[in-house]
Amino acid sequence: MKIEKGQPGYIKAQKQKLLMFTIVEFAIVVALLLLGYFQTGTKLNLLTAVAVLGCLPASKMLVEFIAIAPYKAIDPEKYKETEEKAALLTTAYDLVITSKEKIMPVDAVVISGNTVCGYASNPKTDEARAAKHIKETLHQNHIDKVAVKIFSDYVAFISRAEGMNSIAAIDRPDNKNLEQKIRSAILGTAM
Repeated sequence: MKIEKGQPGYIKAQKQKLLMFTIVEFAIVVALLLLGYFQTGTKLNLLTAVAVLGCLPASKMLVEFIAIAPYKAIDPEKYKETEEKAALLTTAYDLVITSKEKIMPVDAVVISGNTVCGYASNPKTDEARAAKHIKETLHQNHIDKVAVKIFSDYVAFISRAEGMNSIAAIDRPDNKNLEQKIRSAILGTAM
């Protein structure tokens, strides 16, 4: 089963996929170099040129792996608790929000109507900057008047998510289309 962006375990799956592709691509490059050398007895051959060109996509995969390697997936227990306490809300997990200035990992996001609430366990994530970037991204996607708050404290996040879920249980207009648009815009800024 393929894990899509926004699902728990996405970061781990991406790391595994990128590492596998990187190893395979560099193995092909080495194989081409060796094959060309053993066939011609010199490194000046067509297969060497192909191998050198093959280093470009292999290096790109390696850079992508290095970029995502320091980040981890959401803790499974926190995922389960979030799913239980925010059952009526639209959710997204394992996000690595990228702006021009900074990379900001966000473990979970819950969305209810025009309210977005997120949890970032990584101490390097600037909650205010992440919220501002998400808000700017939503504005660029013509989604205005959305409140965005990112928490570094899990207890505060889960309390807010539980409160949003309670409100959604009592008075929930049909906001699924808006919530999916917000989720898609947020996923668009993530790796």
